[in-house]
Amino acid sequence: MNLKTNLWNKLLQYEFDTSKIHGQGYDGASNMRGEWNGLQALVIKECPYAYYVHCFVHRLQLALLAASREVIPIHQFFNKLSCIINVICASSKRHDELQKFKALEIKHLLELGEIKSGKGENQVGTLTRAVLEGIIDDSSSYSQRGDATEAYNYLMSFEFVFILNLMKEVMGKTCGRYRSRQKDNHVTFEHLYRVDIFICALDKQLHELANRFDNKATELLTLSSDLVPRKDSEVINIDQICPLVEKYYRADFDEQEMIRLRYQLELFNIEKINNQQLCGISIISELCRILVESKKCEAYGLIERLARLILTLLVSIATTERAFSAMKICKNRLRNKMSDDFLASNL
Repeated sequence: MNLKTNLWNKLLQYEFDTSKIHGQGYDGASNMRGEWNGLQALVIKECPYAYYVHCFVHRLQLALLAASREVIPIHQFFNKLSCIINVICASSKRHDELQKFKALEIKHLLELGEIKSGKGENQVGTLTRAVLEGIIDDSSSYSQRGDATEAYNYLMSFEFVFILNLMKEVMGKTCGRYRSRQKDNHVTFEHLYRVDIFICALDKQLHELANRFDNKATELLTLSSDLVPRKDSEVINIDQICPLVEKYYRADFDEQEMIRLRYQLELFNIEKINNQQLCGISIISELCRILVESKKCEAYGLIERLARLILTLLVSIATTERAFSAMKICKNRLRNKMSDDFLASNL
């Protein structure tokens, strides 16, 4: 209750109308997202249209990862991957060596003309194998050599490469079908990797997604996505958008405006076919911008209003999560690194 009171006081201080709150999003703490006494629940009691969508993209990633780890080979993959990262990043020196090896490799391949350079292509990344080989050859500690050898052997195995590529692809999938295990004890490699790992991981993800995301948030986001078709050739699905307004935004559109909204959507679909600028719209914020810049918001005012309402839904804090992760990496690395100048000054 104190959180809600402080929030309300701050909003009133800046003369915001709390009755017009339409979207709210917080982290996963129970006092924020709690269904009964959490901040989001207390806000909804006063603002029934302040729909809560919790950190959708980040939460989706966590759900898919947690579900995938129910498959034993994938769980083992992540455990061993953590060991590899710990071996490589145990010191700032090794981290610097990693960047050096990769830069030299890219430079060599560019000189040979085997790869191209440019934005998003062949940027300095990691070359774990070279660093592991260096630890195996040069480390004076038998434990370091042993850990590096074990990490190197797993890194070079087919199973590591397969699951690495599998997770890259499967994290973007949200559908799959259950297939039963063969009744006999003879399991081919194809059956192991296709059924016992790949399809099993998809099944686990489907089950986890069904448990973690409530129907209201999922329906709201699904209907909202139809305001901007995925393909340029497609038009707005009016039969999806109108129910969206009727169910979730009744306080923002009266009966006459809902009738006019359907009419505006029909006109927009007709114009979209012959208007290259409207065909190129890919996200809802871009729809708002183009309507304002082209002054078409006068003709499609209700569509613009709906787009603005949808944009109040804080469906993702993936950028914020990445920023915190980067801060953590920098902080840990700086804490563990003592440069020669710093050491000399303190001596």
